[in-house]
Amino acid sequence: MSSTARDRVFAAAEQISAERRPTVSTVRSAAGVSNADATRYLKEWAEEKQSAGGQVAATPPAILEQAARLAGAVWAEASALANERHAAAGELWAREKKELNEEVAELVADLDKVTAEKESAVSGLVAKIEELERQLTTIAEQLEQARIAGQEAMAEAAAAATRAAAAQARADALQEAHDALLQRITPEQTQSAEEPDA
Repeated sequence: MSSTARDRVFAAAEQISAERRPTVSTVRSAAGVSNADATRYLKEWAEEKQSAGGQVAATPPAILEQAARLAGAVWAEASALANERHAAAGELWAREKKELNEEVAELVADLDKVTAEKESAVSGLVAKIEELERQLTTIAEQLEQARIAGQEAMAEAAAAATRAAAAQARADALQEAHDALLQRITPEQTQSAEEPDA
């Protein structure tokens, strides 16, 4: 039975290896054997294949020499091409880095300029605001002074009107007293003038 299992595993491995690398699972399924038989006989099959491959005839020295020269030439050409590409890539990188640094420098300069202009504009606005605040304070003080002066003028006008009314009242009183005194004096003078004629 083991011999039959071995034959089936070898046959399955040969068939499967034509398309892909045989595994224990694929051989076991194709050969219809146990996992242990598939593992053991697949290992034997692989060892036989490997030993058969090692019996290939040795390569002639001339072929090896030509292959070595060809490999050296290919390597030299590939190395030169790689060096050229590396140098070109280095130049491109250096150029792009320089351009990028220039762009960054321009952006920084523009940013500094904009920042300076903004700070100057802000300083100008702050100065204007402070000047307007000073003017507003001055106007408010002038308005307050004018209000106080107006109140004082109104008070003085009221006082003057009061004094004028009082003066007018005194003048009227004096006039009445003067008129009364004149009336008293005038009859006495008339009588005095008439008595000598009698």
